Amino acid sequence: MLSASLLRQLTYSTTRFAVYEELKDTFTTTNSSPSFPTLVAMASTSGFLGGIAGNPADVLNVRMQHDAALPTHNRRNYRHAVDGLIRMTREEGWRTLFRGVLPNSMRALLVTASQLASYDGFKRLILSRTPLEDNLATHFSASFMAGFVATTICSPVDVIKTRIMSAKESEGLAMLLRRIYRVEGVNWMFRGWVPSFVRLGPHTIATFLFLEQHKKVYRHLKGVKEEGHAV
Repeated sequence: MLSASLLRQLTYSTTRFAVYEELKDTFTTTNSSPSFPTLVAMASTSGFLGGIAGNPADVLNVRMQHDAALPTHNRRNYRHAVDGLIRMTREEGWRTLFRGVLPNSMRALLVTASQLASYDGFKRLILSRTPLEDNLATHFSASFMAGFVATTICSPVDVIKTRIMSAKESEGLAMLLRRIYRVEGVNWMFRGWVPSFVRLGPHTIATFLFLEQHKKVYRHLKGVKEEGHAV
């Protein structure tokens, strides 16, 4: 299960952060920075591409997490990530690697837009409206709020993604939504919000604290001044 999680981060997270930072640098000049709607569009694009790149590892990760809950005769017993990808392709066809790719990519779009764009938006707001400077306190505050926003926006998509990827048989999205609504009502949209925030909140905070320090070191090595640099 650890190998699947690592593979997911290598594909999904690397792609979305790389594309977002590249787009942001491309549209940032010495006199202006991208507007918040532009940041949302950039983050949405990078998130969607990251979702596609990370989908095979995401399917594998969900299956390995749910394997222990299945009856013994229904368990897949993947040994590691590579074994799982090979067996999924050989036993079920390559299309299985992209099962749920649309809701997964939409979820990646939403979480990236709500994380990256909202983080930059909150950071700009804090720097312009409060006495705080571009330091650890600002990074922590902005990332905490971004984690709250990301959890709330992505909760419904997380429920759908998990149920599609853990299913033994393929089921249409519309049919799945009708069945869930009929059984659980509208409460299904925020089922598991608290554990999601417990997971995504600290993850978002740690990600941006590390990213900001990484940027600081990179700018220092490249000789880029911190003052006036776009967030």
